[in-house]
Amino acid sequence: MAYTVGQVARAARVTVRTLHHYDEIGLLRPSGRTSAGYRRYDEADLDRLQLIRYYRELGFPLEEIAEILDDPDADPVAHLRRQHELLSGRIGKLQEMVTAIEHAMEARKLGIQLTPEERFEVFGNFDPDEHAEEAEQRWGGTEAYRQSQERAGRYSKEDLLRNKAENEDWGRRFVALMDSGAPADGPEAMALAEEHRQLITKWWYDCSYEIHTGLADMYVADPRFTAHYETLRPGMAAYLNEAIHANAISRS
Repeated sequence: MAYTVGQVARAARVTVRTLHHYDEIGLLRPSGRTSAGYRRYDEADLDRLQLIRYYRELGFPLEEIAEILDDPDADPVAHLRRQHELLSGRIGKLQEMVTAIEHAMEARKLGIQLTPEERFEVFGNFDPDEHAEEAEQRWGGTEAYRQSQERAGRYSKEDLLRNKAENEDWGRRFVALMDSGAPADGPEAMALAEEHRQLITKWWYDCSYEIHTGLADMYVADPRFTAHYETLRPGMAAYLNEAIHANAISRS
């Protein structure tokens, strides 16, 4: 059977614009065209789109997905096996955090004093001081880093609490949008992606669209950033990545 771009978009819960973009970058080219030039997708195209959706949910950038899918040595079973391994690893990490949080809640309820190791096991191996040092090594010579350091030095405790509250409010609304089933490249998601960029500009440094898309790629490429967003809502890192890129494209 052959399917129209609208039928595929509805079935895969993506926008027509997303499918057009996938076609333009060579990630998913429809197997046929009508005499009028309209795209027509067959079963093999749907299989490829399903794999694309899986890898996007796992946080892979589009360029890397294309490389994976076009690997001549990989077959569909190998793709499914790899996705199973990646998902199992993610589920295991999230379950560890859930268990640690439940342990802390139970200890508080029973009045049990946790050891220092037990208190911080929920954070795994993520060291914020180590990350700050890495940030200086990677971006220390940039204007954005200079701005963020200068602003951080003059913020009061109340300022930082306001920043935290604004980010948490944004996060709640972003999660609610994801739960509603809205597409990552839809207008609502792009509006929240733009708000995310403006929050960075407001509090830390002038965040251009180029910088913002670079951050978006880091959210899915760096497991530490990915883990942060995944604790807010599974799949959030990839969804935010796509929303930020869509927003930048729409404003170019």
